[in-house]
Order: sequence, then structure tokens, then C-alpha cells
Amino acid sequence: MDSYTAAEAVTPSDSTNFTGGRAVALYVGVAGDVTAVVGGTAVLFKALPVGVHRIAATRVNSTATTATNMVALYGS
Repeated sequence: MDSYTAAEAVTPSDSTNFTGGRAVALYVGVAGDVTAVVGGTAVLFKALPVGVHRIAATRVNSTATTATNMVALYGS
């Protein structure tokens, strides 16, 4: 199990990055599609289930994102 040192609620936005910088993982509370910005590129992850996903993202775009109750996780 990974440990995290900080977290922030994710509000999907096509222009505003996470305030904490690059997250090491994303928690998805309600399953769906997630468009995450990874390495400066928007990547669509289809049908992500509920749980923690090791996606190092700086933002979750609102376009094409249907998952909800997401949290950006920081640390190791």
C-alpha cells in the first residue's frame, strides 16, 4: 500500500492545474472516464473504476471527464 503526504479535491477544468503541482495518483470515487493531463498531454482514461490509480497528472480536464468525487494524491 502506498502512503500519501497530501491530498486535494479535484475540480475538473480545461485550464486550471492542481494547486499542489503534479499528483502521484488520483482517487476516483464514482467510476467513469477521466481526461488527465500527463506530461503536458491530455490523455483519456476510459471507464476508470472506483479506487486509486497511479496517474501522475497536473490536471483533470472537464472535457470528456465523467468520473466524479476525485482526489489528487501527493507524496510517494
